Amino acid sequence: MAYRMILNETSYFGVGSRKMIAEEVAKRGYTKALVVTDKDLVKFGVAAQVTDVLKEAGIPFEVFDEVKPNPTVTNVKNGIAAFKAAGADFIVAIGGGSSMDTSKAIGIIINNPEFSDVVSLEGVANTKKKSVPVIALPTTAGTAAEVTINYVITDEKNVKKMVCVDPNDIPTLAIIDPELMLSMPRGLTASTGMDALTHAIEGLITLGAWEMSDMFEIKAIEMISKWLPKVVENPSDIEARDGMATAQYIAGMAFSNVGLGLVHGMAHPLGAYYDIPHGVANALLLPFVMEYNKESNAKAKFRTIANAMGVDTSKMDDDQAAQAAVDAVKALAIKVHIPQHLKEIGVPESGLPTLAQAAFNDVCTPGNPRKATVEDILALYKKAF
Repeated sequence: MAYRMILNETSYFGVGSRKMIAEEVAKRGYTKALVVTDKDLVKFGVAAQVTDVLKEAGIPFEVFDEVKPNPTVTNVKNGIAAFKAAGADFIVAIGGGSSMDTSKAIGIIINNPEFSDVVSLEGVANTKKKSVPVIALPTTAGTAAEVTINYVITDEKNVKKMVCVDPNDIPTLAIIDPELMLSMPRGLTASTGMDALTHAIEGLITLGAWEMSDMFEIKAIEMISKWLPKVVENPSDIEARDGMATAQYIAGMAFSNVGLGLVHGMAHPLGAYYDIPHGVANALLLPFVMEYNKESNAKAKFRTIANAMGVDTSKMDDDQAAQAAVDAVKALAIKVHIPQHLKEIGVPESGLPTLAQAAFNDVCTPGNPRKATVEDILALYKKAF
């Protein structure tokens, strides 16, 4: 069997690394950027930390700041129009997963206009050309969209989140500068950090996992367990910010190439139907799905998860070690103040059957180590309610 790994062409890490944009743009011969971001990042001066570098280097740019959480087909189409109107030849994506996912869709469609309806990109689209060059600068430590071949766009007409998988969409350049994450409030820091943990755990136990991907995910779990409580407690701790920024990137290196599972399958409909932030949905659902997945061929890896989270499992049998992993995740979620039930975040019980069917159909669900029926998924939503 052949295993594939697709990663960024170039990545930079560390405090102040955003300043490398100028050198990279000059070296690559790019001429004008469309900066894709959201209004809050503009309002609070985060985007300016990047656009100031462009100004100082004399790099022309225009700003498209209409990205919303859980970006939609309409967002993407408006971004395509902005790219064309600007006469840009590359994209600078500043933000969390929403900005980077929107940028990927824009970049793909500009060079593959036959997919301009956006919805035909769902699943594994047969695009022929690489995306317009994207320079991705995350402002959250969770999605790892800067290193993945995946992006998620909400089809508002059909009320569904489309998971799009395309090696042609991976950003050309990723810049992981923890200074861009310092303004994240505690709640967003916690939910995006638990999103990263979900990526690492699902990437470790997914059906497509193998030795190299396991190496990345185990290290990511270890780092997230260490740094997330510290950065939630003290959001200005730049060392902890840097640790989380690196950890979520490492998780992305693996899950992008091996897939995810039922947590993401269940989280996506929550975003599509109720606009629940993706990190919150993942964080809330993770312990419930881990309980379900204890009884699978991935059970032995639960000991590895527990060990990476600092639990001594040397005197535990496999059942005890698996439960210890679940308990460690629950304890971390509580410590960083993640909501524990769906009713706390505005999900109505009457909507659970519709969510279950949508989760069953989600592209991430088949990667789960334990097969799940619609009835199984509905039971999990009810437990989480």
